[in-house]
Amino acid sequence: MSKKDILTFDGGIHPVSDGKALSCNAPITAAPLLDKYRVLLSENVGKLPKPVVKAGDLVKKYQLIAEADGFVSANLHSPTSGKVTGIVDVPGPMGTLIPAIEIEADGQDEPCEPMPAIDWHKADGKELLKRTADAGLVGMGGAAFPTHVKLSPPPDKTIDTLILNGAECEPYLTADHRLMLEQPERVLEGAAISAKILNVKNVYIGVEANKIDAIEALGRRAAEFGIKVATLKVQYPQGSEKQLIMAITGRKVPTGGLPMDAGCVVQNVGTAAAMTDAVCRGIPLVERVTTITGEVVKNPGNWLLKIGTPVIKAIEFAGGVTAEPGKLILGGPMMGFAQKSFEVPVAKNTSGILLLPVELSMNYGSTGCIRCGRCVEGCPMNLIPCLLGNAVEAERFDLAAQNHVMDCLECGSCAYVCPAHRPLVQHMRRAKAEIRKRKK
Repeated sequence: MSKKDILTFDGGIHPVSDGKALSCNAPITAAPLLDKYRVLLSENVGKLPKPVVKAGDLVKKYQLIAEADGFVSANLHSPTSGKVTGIVDVPGPMGTLIPAIEIEADGQDEPCEPMPAIDWHKADGKELLKRTADAGLVGMGGAAFPTHVKLSPPPDKTIDTLILNGAECEPYLTADHRLMLEQPERVLEGAAISAKILNVKNVYIGVEANKIDAIEALGRRAAEFGIKVATLKVQYPQGSEKQLIMAITGRKVPTGGLPMDAGCVVQNVGTAAAMTDAVCRGIPLVERVTTITGEVVKNPGNWLLKIGTPVIKAIEFAGGVTAEPGKLILGGPMMGFAQKSFEVPVAKNTSGILLLPVELSMNYGSTGCIRCGRCVEGCPMNLIPCLLGNAVEAERFDLAAQNHVMDCLECGSCAYVCPAHRPLVQHMRRAKAEIRKRKK
């Protein structure tokens, strides 16, 4: 493969050590059944679904337990069979207590009658889209945006391209890699179903070049589904929607715009695989592949976890820890969120459970900007992070807005390369919050 065949975007970085070797060769392992699950109600962007069960109700696996409340919401289903013990407040991934449906498992893992399988070749797009909503599919790469909403662009937006994100550019995470390698047909068929819903012919799966085995596995059958596999440069944040679109199509998403403004829809490979289950098997989204990893994890690997699994139990599946962890992160180290509780439940968008050792979790003291320009070179959105950071420190949020802070991806590239250890991502988040507040 020549260099010209490897696609990329301007800017970005490549972390010195990506930590993927810890788990990239670990096959997906199904987690054993637990005694109890706490299924978060906030599993999607938008309105929380409304519970349709109460304490004392008996439920079966795949049964609807919370119904979407409006268009931008998502159904929620039981991960196993058992008894609902109530709606309880549990630690959420953003550090606050949030409601969850607690289910005491009966040990049988008995499924309810599945939804009828659909022959997607013969079905129309509306029927397939309804199944997407019925199955509670959301973006599994991290955003948790309801999939039926993403696959319903406004009539004035012309979509001609579907891109599946298999880049998995975050350090340490290998769940998507293993999914593409071990179950390429699920991914490809889900992509073809999504393409039929959108009525598009241009379908790509973007995969970074460090996953050559997955590229080959997908490539063996991609043509059967009318899909092209695009090899991407190993460059963070290659998996960001805007960067993925630029790398594969050469199109730029306009400032303040969405992928649909460039004629594209981007979907995670995990979401595509869940689409296959929903349409072809009638099974809703109740479990996902999650990487459990870190230098202090005894047996780093990739696990098929039911939603509602407490993080502490997930870590036990991986053998526990070999030393006291310095930090627990859900997601990857660049864009994931540090946690203060090990009781946070796994959700539909939990791509990784990362335990960093103490030596990689230290706090740095920041100094003033030294005008080195590294953040400018690394910014994938062509912003000037040093200027934005100074504007925020001076509380000149108007200046930050004028310099397009709202286009920031919060990818952390600027903070990673900053020799002064400036909290640039936090500055960007503060600016965005202030700008949104002042618009109200």
